[in-house]
Amino acid sequence: VYPQEAENVLAMHPRVADVAVFGVPHDDFGEEVKAVVQPLVMDDAGPDLARELIAYCREQLADVKCPRSVDFRPELPRHPTGKLYKRLLKDEYWAAAGRSI
Repeated sequence: VYPQEAENVLAMHPRVADVAVFGVPHDDFGEEVKAVVQPLVMDDAGPDLARELIAYCREQLADVKCPRSVDFRPELPRHPTGKLYKRLLKDEYWAAAGRSI
């Protein structure tokens, strides 16, 4: 699965300010697709928006390319150059699972 495809789709959603998509640990499958989203309005973050974003992605891409879950952050980490610092996000999930990439 190429995360950029799901990122491109989710970035077009009108309630998304920024998004990162990557693999996170899963006990049964080894890894699953996760989206970490910076919503335009943080108060919108929650299960309803997560379901809406997953459904939106599935309308445009195959299910296997879409996130299985969505977490929300008020801001996503970026390098001084503006590039998304996805590794910081990934490391949080892998460290919490006691595993590394």
